[in-house]
Amino acid sequence: MRKRYVAVGVYCQRKSTYSYSKKSTYLSDLRKLIKRRKMGLKQTIRSLDAFPRTEEHLLQKTQSGALVSIVGLVIMATLFTHELTYYLTTYTVHEMSVDFKRGETLPIHINMTFPSLPCDVASVDAIDLSGKHEVDLDTNIWKLRLNSHGHIIGTEYLYDLVEKQHTTRNHDDKEHHDGSAKKPHKFSFDKDAENMINKVKKALENGEGCRVYGVLDVQRVAGNFHISVHALNIYVAQMIFGGATHVNVSHMIHDLSFGPKYPGLHNPLDDTVRILHDTSGTFKYYVKIVPTEYRYISKEVLPTNQFSVSEYFSPMNEFDRTWPAVYFLYDLSPITVTIKEERRSFLHFITRLSAVLGGTFALTGMLDRWMYRLIKALTTTSARGAFQ
Repeated sequence: MRKRYVAVGVYCQRKSTYSYSKKSTYLSDLRKLIKRRKMGLKQTIRSLDAFPRTEEHLLQKTQSGALVSIVGLVIMATLFTHELTYYLTTYTVHEMSVDFKRGETLPIHINMTFPSLPCDVASVDAIDLSGKHEVDLDTNIWKLRLNSHGHIIGTEYLYDLVEKQHTTRNHDDKEHHDGSAKKPHKFSFDKDAENMINKVKKALENGEGCRVYGVLDVQRVAGNFHISVHALNIYVAQMIFGGATHVNVSHMIHDLSFGPKYPGLHNPLDDTVRILHDTSGTFKYYVKIVPTEYRYISKEVLPTNQFSVSEYFSPMNEFDRTWPAVYFLYDLSPITVTIKEERRSFLHFITRLSAVLGGTFALTGMLDRWMYRLIKALTTTSARGAFQ
């Protein structure tokens, strides 16, 4: 009975030993298989390397390669600077919408020179569709007296001149209504008119001109403003000029705008010169104003206006009852234009920069190989000729 137990124990011990050895062999094979797969994966990854390394002693540096490298670096630096400047600069986007502005005024900036029209007779008048008519405007308008060479010889503010005229007129009206003696009043009026006529004639003989500049604030409706001698009494004007055909309204427009200027704005009438020789007439500029908003990259909004213009000249003859003038007839568009400053995205900058620098690097590499082969072929040919 005891022997049987012993035999059974030996059998169980052998069986466990066999199972353990078989298990260890399986684990060893599994480790080898995993290791082989890892090695195969590394080899596969290495085979995808697009930039294989070359041993240092196998590299050959040449003068032609150095020259191509320097040229390539200069080109890449130049292109990088250009792309960076292109990225940092802003560009504009235009949008259009209906203009809903109401009740606002329209600023008109004028700066003009009349080389043959004295300041004493030049006046700025305005009229609009609402029925408002102003003669010889006296708000924010200056007149500069010019000599025959265009140099400034005097400055007059129209407000002061008009105030003097209003004071004189009020004084004369008061004397008239009080029923005072007509003779002193008539003598005073005639004396003032005679002094003015002599003064203007002298200015015309000396070749005086006038520069008119300032800002007009008009209602935001269609209308016109003009510069002429219309503020003069017709008889006084006749005595000064001797007829409408002798009034010379030659002019130079230095600046005409309908609001503040924004980057890229071009006013079509700036630096316009119209000179008349031995003739007279009326100039008419038909202006179409487009309300505009300029939005800076800093979110600041600049309300202004841009415009287009067409021009017409009507010569004067002896039978015309009107006097020469320079008219600006303006009308407003119902569409407003919004101009926005925007900057290009950084991703767009990186994409362009990579394309430019990568293309330059590849091109210089191809050029280097071609030059190396060409120089090698030439040196080989020359060596063979010398040997023979």
